[in-house]
Amino acid sequence: MKHLYLPLILFLMLNLEGVAIELLPNFLVNTSSLIVPHWVLVLLIFIAIFFDDEDTYYSVLYAVVFGLLIDIVYTNVLGVYMFSYAIIIYIIHELKRLFHTNLLVTIMLAFIGVSLADLSVYMIYTVIGMTDMLWADYLVYRLLPTVLANLIFLIIFYPLSRKKLLQWKEDTSSDGKFL
Repeated sequence: MKHLYLPLILFLMLNLEGVAIELLPNFLVNTSSLIVPHWVLVLLIFIAIFFDDEDTYYSVLYAVVFGLLIDIVYTNVLGVYMFSYAIIIYIIHELKRLFHTNLLVTIMLAFIGVSLADLSVYMIYTVIGMTDMLWADYLVYRLLPTVLANLIFLIIFYPLSRKKLLQWKEDTSSDGKFL
């Protein structure tokens, strides 16, 4: 049963991303800023940092699956989030080897991950003609608010997520299997 926890939580985050903007106060929503919740990505970053070992890539597998689900549910183009999330989570998975896993490193890796993911989605959409937002407008009105909002989400959920993922990692390493 424990092997279903991560996909179920990721699926819950996928659904909550769709209503996240409705949960924010009006003074944040009624501005010209565009906040994109990347809660699935933040949770995938937690999984890459605290659950995956150096030789396991559950986070990358989940990134492919849930990136595709985000593409199916929220976008008109298949593969953009799937590709972006998988590549970004792989990069985060490899970068975590260089650092100790603590709050500051998690914030730094999440900043890198969310920024790169949102930038890659923007660049792909620009290339295929889905958006025509100018770079300066994108930076000020979408990227910065999105990164800040997702980092706040990370800081709020860091203590519980870290503790549970490390506990599940211990349980699975003693059982010898996860999937």
